[in-house]
Amino acid sequence: MGAIDRLTPLFERFRVRTRLFHSGPLCGVTDFSSVGQGFLHVLRRGELDMTVIHDDGSVHRTHITRPSLLFFPRPIRHSFFNAPTDESDFACATLDFDGGATHPVVRTLPPVIVIDLDDLAELRPALELLFAEVDNVRCGRPVVADRLFEVVLIQVLRWMLDHTDALQLPPGLLPALGDERLAPTLIALHADPGRGWNLDLMAREANMSRSAFAARFKEVVGRTPADYLTDWRLSVAQDRLLSGASITAVSIDLGYSSPSAFTRAFTQRIGTAPRAWLAAAG
Repeated sequence: MGAIDRLTPLFERFRVRTRLFHSGPLCGVTDFSSVGQGFLHVLRRGELDMTVIHDDGSVHRTHITRPSLLFFPRPIRHSFFNAPTDESDFACATLDFDGGATHPVVRTLPPVIVIDLDDLAELRPALELLFAEVDNVRCGRPVVADRLFEVVLIQVLRWMLDHTDALQLPPGLLPALGDERLAPTLIALHADPGRGWNLDLMAREANMSRSAFAARFKEVVGRTPADYLTDWRLSVAQDRLLSGASITAVSIDLGYSSPSAFTRAFTQRIGTAPRAWLAAAG
């Protein structure tokens, strides 16, 4: 796809923070079960047996023999088993997405994504900088390593946008942003959610007919355009409310005809009124 920016409007509104918490060997069984966090592990050398315990109780085991990046976008219990040898070398970071599991990118990704480092040639400069930083104890090392992990994560998402077919991702936002026809509409929705969007206007952004756009959107995203727009607006609304914006200001900025119309939409989709949700959230 051409040089259109598919990620900036998302991450300007919903940031992600990374924090390095381990570098070096892992020996024996290591359990990762932090509540409310995702993980990004980079296996630099060695091999491991990975066990993932899904929310429904099912267990999935994978033997990884090559240097790999292991991306857990949502909190999910997983563990690694490494033979007691110094050959298994890791750099590991936690991921905190604004909105947690409701982050627009996070909620449509599979529980774990494993990518061979040899397939990530464009990430090599960032990974080399990251490894150089974690291997040396210098002033500011944790701060620099955290920022470099953020760079690596964004570059991984870039790579995924260009390889959605190979990754066989389920319907959702990332495959849609990788779709040449749908991406312009999604970028416009993300950048200006308060615009007076309707199906005609969305289809025009995609340079498609109404019917073709609606069918393609449902197929790739897994939801109707109207449902996606409502969810995006309410995700932005939750973030704005938590930042101290008033219900009136949020309703105007997001294109609702009145605060009461916004409150109805919020209550119907979220399950509670904005004031009650805000009180429970914080």
